[in-house]
Parts: sequence; structure tokens; C-alpha cells
Amino acid sequence: MKKTQLTPHKTRQLKARYRVLASRIAGLEALSQGSVMLQPPRAWRWTRKVGGKTVSVGLTPGRAEKMKQAIANHRALDKIIDEMREITQKLILEAPETAPISTPRNRPKNPLS
Repeated sequence: MKKTQLTPHKTRQLKARYRVLASRIAGLEALSQGSVMLQPPRAWRWTRKVGGKTVSVGLTPGRAEKMKQAIANHRALDKIIDEMREITQKLILEAPETAPISTPRNRPKNPLS
């Protein structure tokens, strides 16, 4: 079976997509796990696992909306990370052996060093 190798063009595309995904992570303001459910009559409950046990907390409608957004952000983060992982694996396994995965960036030196 012949191994596929990434072309320089495809490598650039993958690296560009990776940068887009990284910038999307920076835009996620709040993260949380669990679920938010409406419980009659008009009461909101946030439920999650803590140390293997299910924990629930009552929420006001305003906090419930904020928590739902934080949970949606966390799920989006999981999907972004999955795609970044796939790109990284493709760059490592399918790029020519001598091709660098990333290029060094000019970063300011730490003033304490």
C-alpha cells in the first residue's frame, strides 16, 4: 500500500484551516459542561457530573440562558479540537518527512529571561 503525501498546496490549506480554528477558540468567552433543563413550573436546573456524581443547581432564567450558551460553547470547542487534532495528525503522517509542521514565529523575548 502506497502512503499518500500532502502536496505543498494542501499543506498550506491545512495550516490555514488550523489557524482559523485556533482563532475561533479565542472567540469563545464562557465554557461549561452539563445540561440546562426547564422544570415545571418555570424553574431552571443545571446538571453536571462532579467526581462521578450527578450534581444539580437551580438557576434563574437569566443564568439559565448564560449557562446554555456556555455549554454550547464547550460543545463547539470539543468539535474544534477534534478537527485540529485531525489536521495535526494528517500533517505529521502525510507530509514529506523533511517538511516542518509549523514555521517558527517571531515572538518577543520574555523580559525576565
